[in-house]
Amino acid sequence: MPVSLSNETLGQLPSRVEPPPFDRRTVKAGIAHIGVGAFHRAHLAIYTNRVLADEDMRDWGILGINLLEHDGPLADALTAQDGLYSVSEFDSKGARTTHLVGAMVDYLYAPRDGSRVLDRLADPSIRIVSLTITEGGYLIDEHGNFRVGDDTVAHDLAHPDSPRGVFGYLVGALERRRAAGIPAFTVMSCDNLRHNGAQAKKAVLAFARARSPELAEWIERQVDFPNAMVDRITPATTPAVREQLNAATGLDDQAPVVCEDFIQWVLEDTFRHGRPAWERHGVQIVNDVSPYEDAKIRLLNGSHQMLSYPAFLAGHRRVDVAVKDPLFNRYLSDFLDHDAGVWLSSLPGMDLGPYKKKLLERFSNASIADQLDRLCLDGGSKIPGFLGPTLTACLEHGRDARRLAFLLATFDRYVRVGKDDNGEAYPLREPNAMRLVQPLIDSDSKDTLIESVELVGPLPARDPRFRKQYDTCVEALSSHGVRWTLERLDALLD
Repeated sequence: MPVSLSNETLGQLPSRVEPPPFDRRTVKAGIAHIGVGAFHRAHLAIYTNRVLADEDMRDWGILGINLLEHDGPLADALTAQDGLYSVSEFDSKGARTTHLVGAMVDYLYAPRDGSRVLDRLADPSIRIVSLTITEGGYLIDEHGNFRVGDDTVAHDLAHPDSPRGVFGYLVGALERRRAAGIPAFTVMSCDNLRHNGAQAKKAVLAFARARSPELAEWIERQVDFPNAMVDRITPATTPAVREQLNAATGLDDQAPVVCEDFIQWVLEDTFRHGRPAWERHGVQIVNDVSPYEDAKIRLLNGSHQMLSYPAFLAGHRRVDVAVKDPLFNRYLSDFLDHDAGVWLSSLPGMDLGPYKKKLLERFSNASIADQLDRLCLDGGSKIPGFLGPTLTACLEHGRDARRLAFLLATFDRYVRVGKDDNGEAYPLREPNAMRLVQPLIDSDSKDTLIESVELVGPLPARDPRFRKQYDTCVEALSSHGVRWTLERLDALLD
């Protein structure tokens, strides 16, 4: 019989599942994490699961928090399982290692218990509040300003005791701490966002200023916002994958996670209120994470975006299958070597030559079956951050950026046509930047995208060579499709 997960069944785990390396009864929550999704459970929670094995670290368990209505099923699963879940890591040869993660010792679902969330965030035992709220969740617009007019923000400013959004909860809890003379917590972003700590600080301070200038001044003095670079490919767990994982592990886990065996976290050491000794278990602690995050975002996240729309429109659905296609493999290799990689330098612990080679190996991991539609999700938020810096650098220095012109043309086709080259329809999912993508859909002009400063910056529309390359790609895609266009890209654009 499959083993259901709870504190009571920890002694009944199948031999193929590694139990938590500590007694959960000895652990208290010192970290509150907002946005308990698959990536968090496979990344920060894994590092914390390791560190809790150290007897002097037992005050650093995790309180998991979800804010969104659509997280209800996950909330039910985690509540029923006492916060326990399995993470199955697969190497490139298909070998599996499954850990039962016990780091999340408490869990709250804000739509059902928002007042309790505020109470726990204001509790002095919580010294770090970490975030995975997606790139668009920080509500920073194309000009670098916080979108104070966002509907959720407006609600939370008007109803401070019953917030719905992350900044309402963060600022509300900090306000309570200030009033009670309780030290602030550190806000630690774990999102794939350049300068993620600085972005979190900008958003929190902007929200706080709209609520109380005095509170904002206190937060600016008392709250740390370390930057971090995070990396682990973690696909969504579909019902079919859940069944496969449970069959392999012997568990009845309603919230399992599947991921690659690679994991990386580079973190700035800015925690005046303390932190776990993650460096004992593989985290790289540095004074400045900027060059590491720049390399990772330009190379890994940039490559994901470069692959997403062309491969999906060409009919591929899995990342590993697309990367093993010689046409797309060569295209990605050229992007890494000639577009993104030329602006970077190797760093301690991150030699760029082997790193680029390793990326394609990781993308080729068939065991995790990463889906291209996951990469296509939320392109309006991802393209400016993941590809914008490389595109800008290329055009500023007069460098040919034809592969980026091709990618933008495929994105334009993806959002405006709604069918791949085989005629198969797909849903458009832009949860965080539909306001930027909707004008493309409403327009009958290919120029709308390339003239969108918010999406691509000001240079593409001003660069005659790039604009001609983009126009040529749009026309070729419309007439002949992705594969034909990519096979002849150099001949078309030379």
